[in-house]
Amino acid sequence: MSALVTGSVVAVIGSGAMGSGIAQVAAAAGYSVKLFDTRPEAVDKAIADIGKVYGKLVEKGRMSGADADAARARLSGVASLDQVAGAALVIEAIVENLDVKRGLFAELEAIVGDDCILATNTSSISVTAIAAKLRLPQRLVGMHFFNPVPLMALVEVISGLATAQEVADTVYATAAAWGKSPVHAKSTPGFIVNRVARPFYGEALRLLLEQAADAATLDAVMREAGGFRMGPFELMDLIGHDINFSVTNSVFNAYFCDPRFAPSVLQQELVNAGFLGRKSGRGFYCYGDDATRPEPMTEAPQARPEVVSISIEPGVSGALTAPMEQRLRSAGFTVGHRKPLPGAGEHEAPAFHCNGAAVFLSDGRSATERASANKHSDTVLFDLMLDFAGAKRIALARADQCSDAAYHAVVGLFQAAGFSVTRLDDVPGMAVMRTVAMLANEAADAVNQGVCSAQAVDIAMQKGVNYPCGPLAWADAVGVPHIVTVLSNLAANYGEDRYRVSPLLRRKLANGARIHA
Repeated sequence: MSALVTGSVVAVIGSGAMGSGIAQVAAAAGYSVKLFDTRPEAVDKAIADIGKVYGKLVEKGRMSGADADAARARLSGVASLDQVAGAALVIEAIVENLDVKRGLFAELEAIVGDDCILATNTSSISVTAIAAKLRLPQRLVGMHFFNPVPLMALVEVISGLATAQEVADTVYATAAAWGKSPVHAKSTPGFIVNRVARPFYGEALRLLLEQAADAATLDAVMREAGGFRMGPFELMDLIGHDINFSVTNSVFNAYFCDPRFAPSVLQQELVNAGFLGRKSGRGFYCYGDDATRPEPMTEAPQARPEVVSISIEPGVSGALTAPMEQRLRSAGFTVGHRKPLPGAGEHEAPAFHCNGAAVFLSDGRSATERASANKHSDTVLFDLMLDFAGAKRIALARADQCSDAAYHAVVGLFQAAGFSVTRLDDVPGMAVMRTVAMLANEAADAVNQGVCSAQAVDIAMQKGVNYPCGPLAWADAVGVPHIVTVLSNLAANYGEDRYRVSPLLRRKLANGARIHA
């Protein structure tokens, strides 16, 4: 696999944010770039802006003056498509419209040589459909960059049904030569990122609809316990609800209304009201100079409990929560050991016992259901965390049967261990556990259906949307048995269609293997 030779001509069609970003990266990597737009003044502005960016990089010491001058010299605007005739690679970054893209590539095919690679930066349109009417459909490939292009490492290299493997391999190697992290994927709805990311928004919207907590509280849990850079509601406000809702509808319709991708009536209401997020001044949050950001719900201080012990029970989740035990010991607790609760299942997570309360890691059931199954009224659940040793916040859910005294003892326990404690209403799966299980499930399905490899999906979600951990690597860390249990319990509560377990996860469960062998 080899990249296009350095110095080859790369043509970029479209000088908007994506097109100018692609041009900036390609020129800096040593390629001659020709930039075209139907609006000549837009090309001039894009080139001037790119020059300013190079200047700022020089000021910050991230680029030498000589390199900046050379990159700027390799970048030129062209007034007509005919002037891209000698390009080795043409990348289209224009409006998301199938007919418009087809028309552009038909025009380009009459201009460039037969050995020129044609690439589309589409984020949602079938690469197979774009290429279908070309004379040489095998030379068209998806080259999906993420915005802002100079900062985001991921490039999805999308093969349509007709795309030649050597074309995809060349584009992959070229993206890597530009300093990007490329991944191969097949042309399916949403490709990798826009498909696998749907549960991050979908489960959050469901949790809000079910009144698990308010948006600010759920965002705080996802950031401070889950390790995500942004919570789902603040991220949707940043993206724009019109865009996010449109992508969800597109994926939902493309998969013939699979319930897993169902849009939310809450988000539809925001779009109907024109509450689109930051750009409109209001979404889940209000924006503007006089706007006040709501604080997440945090439990009031409670007394430090006297008695703490732990049940060592089978299941890989024990290794996951071992750092929690160490954190309690570091807080000065003497953690004793005791036998599991009567009725505890084979794959129950380890239970902490605190002044009579039993505290379990969420397994997809509600605390109330679990209390009934274990015949132990004073049951409290805690949510998944990315880093049990270092997380700042922990989310709890109490069974309806749980006494105030027992619950307050659990709150005091985790506060003494250095956590801010948030209470969620007793919804199945809680927040982080439910979301991570669904992300892993969708990622597993993408791998199972041949869209991409397990390594590719984890790279894509970390590099494309800044997830703190690849969803399949996270599933391995939690343990495939626990992820399958969570999904199965969610399916029992909400119905099989949305939470059906991927065949790949069931296969890994059956053979006892990790997803990343």
